[in-house]
Amino acid sequence: MNILLWHVHGSWTTSFVHGKHRYLVPVTPDRGPDGLGRARTYPWPDSAVEVTPPELATAEVDLVLLQRPEEEALATEWLGRRPGRDVPAIYVEHNTPKDGAVPNSRHPMADRDDLLVAHVTAFNQLYWDTGGTRTTVVDHGIVPPTVEYTGELDRLAVVINEPIRRRRVTGTDLLPRFAEIAPLDVFGMKVAGLADQLGLPADRLTSHDDLPQARMHAELARRRAYLHLCRWTSLGLSLIEAMTIGMPVVVLAATEAVMAVPPGAGALATRVDDLLTATGQLMVDPAAARRAGAIARRAARDRYGLDRFLTDWDRLLEEEVCGSR
Repeated sequence: MNILLWHVHGSWTTSFVHGKHRYLVPVTPDRGPDGLGRARTYPWPDSAVEVTPPELATAEVDLVLLQRPEEEALATEWLGRRPGRDVPAIYVEHNTPKDGAVPNSRHPMADRDDLLVAHVTAFNQLYWDTGGTRTTVVDHGIVPPTVEYTGELDRLAVVINEPIRRRRVTGTDLLPRFAEIAPLDVFGMKVAGLADQLGLPADRLTSHDDLPQARMHAELARRRAYLHLCRWTSLGLSLIEAMTIGMPVVVLAATEAVMAVPPGAGALATRVDDLLTATGQLMVDPAAARRAGAIARRAARDRYGLDRFLTDWDRLLEEEVCGSR
């Protein structure tokens, strides 16, 4: 199939474009949010092809994969066809609702009979009110990192995009408490200046801004444990990647994380004090950290494998495209 999708979420899209289809990724001269084009820090196969808006007017498109409400109007303008009416469409919902009305949050694609909403977690499906719109869940899958856990550095790894702006959503405000136990290495987009924002000395928090994925994985693997303190995000793919590497994880028990982290993989709790205690134990007991990481790795590879993810998506794509004919 020829599938039109925007480059919105780098890790998720990296997994998706590893399928057997041809992926049309809009690109604009400014490479802004509506035309970012191919990823620059993630490895994508050649089947992910950049297309300009004028080229889309005559492009053969079998399905439109929407991920933001505004993409429906963009697709209509650029294709000259309406998603869901003139060409099959699936809306992928990556996020938990954040409109302040939880648990009564109304989805922007609610009560639609012309498309399907595919949630990336069962938690999202539960918390979004989509009315009469059909929904399904396709759990995450990741391209497995090529590195293995060593944990030789007595440091904690964290991956957060925009931790300063998102602050409480991503648990940024909790980081100083963990920095008292071990130095933090924070990876992600727009992490520069985080230590200053939190009032931490440079030797307690080091920022690593927007590293290429493979390099980031190699750095994660050297840290003793992975820290995931998100209060209200869907399910961070970096958490699954860290588990797949074989890292023990210290995780705030919120949203879908409670389903992703098995007993014995590190720590999972809503009490921050319990997470702090577990972190201290991992830092002084490398052997225990390695055992916990092995449990995390098995769970992540069993549930979030790339083959399962792509198989689930192929089945769904076929149903939607064939069912519209």
